[in-house]
Amino acid sequence: MKTLFAAISTIAVLLLIGSSVSSVYADVPSWVKNNAGWWAEGTIDDDSFVQGIQFLIKEGIMEIPPTTQGVSSSNEIPSWIKNNAGWWAEGTIDDDSFVQGIQFLIKEGIMSITQVQESQQSVSSESTSNDSVIASLEAELEKCSEIAKAYKRLDCEKPIKQEILVYTYKSGAELIQVGPINYYWFGIPSEGNTFEISPTGQPILSIRMLAENTSSGIVSLNCTSPAICSYDVWDGSKSFKYSGMDFTSGQINLNPGTAKEFNILFGPNIGYGGTQFEYDSSKTYTFRGDESFGSLNVHLDLE
Repeated sequence: MKTLFAAISTIAVLLLIGSSVSSVYADVPSWVKNNAGWWAEGTIDDDSFVQGIQFLIKEGIMEIPPTTQGVSSSNEIPSWIKNNAGWWAEGTIDDDSFVQGIQFLIKEGIMSITQVQESQQSVSSESTSNDSVIASLEAELEKCSEIAKAYKRLDCEKPIKQEILVYTYKSGAELIQVGPINYYWFGIPSEGNTFEISPTGQPILSIRMLAENTSSGIVSLNCTSPAICSYDVWDGSKSFKYSGMDFTSGQINLNPGTAKEFNILFGPNIGYGGTQFEYDSSKTYTFRGDESFGSLNVHLDLE
């Protein structure tokens, strides 16, 4: 549970500055709501659930209004918070009601904000002293925080955060070239790339990559449904379809010279031609892509 408290606290810190605005800017991807539902059922753990919330904040889809930090000696999440997550996944309650649940955790002091702030400052100082490119971009990003209006602040931050993201991938991740697309991957384990067995025994695999278009034309990555998707996991004899992904309307369209991070999760069978992910330690697993411009094969070390 501590990971959940710390991660959502980090989210809260980032959003405590500025005026109260609508909590939702766009439609929430289905995979995020699937994660919330599975978390409510106990199928996935706190880390997998938090990844979905972090994605919403990072993409500017959801913003948590200003919340005053409370004080509490308890680290227990009330059962109604998970009930809210399940109802939100089913569409029974709206996004605002779900955000209120996260706000409650902050107000009641179940999450510590101060410690997370100190941690973020130390990480920032380290990256600033070690990399002049990151230091310059972080300085630009800091100026954006002075903008009062939330939507203008987001407009300022988004391109800079994208530059930081791309630079981080290019300077540290493995490069896999497939036709006009450069895939960058940090491997397992890393942020967004995890493998674990849930308390119910369900293997959960999360894949996060950056795709960069190096051509002079628009290139699309395609994944419409579990049954119609260019990406899967192969164990040498069986193909496993995704349980969640963040391809908008089934595609990621990359303009020339642009890059985008994407997430694919393998776990429970969500239907629509999907499969339940299975793990056998005696087998070798590969993350595969089969696009019109070429094929991707990435070995997965799941031990």
